[in-house]
Amino acid sequence: MKELADYLGVPVSTVYDWRTRGLGPHAFRFGKHLKFAVSDVRIWVEQQRDTEPPAASGGR
Repeated sequence: MKELADYLGVPVSTVYDWRTRGLGPHAFRFGKHLKFAVSDVRIWVEQQRDTEPPAASGGR
């Protein structure tokens, strides 16, 4: 769980929260441990892509 949190740059508690709300990547349970497949994390990250164009800043 810590490796995933470090990779995503979020607190471990956020990963736990996503998991309990069904928002995070799929995980495998080994006893009391959760493990994430790299392929599942990559798919989940891609699904989080913001498809909205950035708002015009009006600068320059």
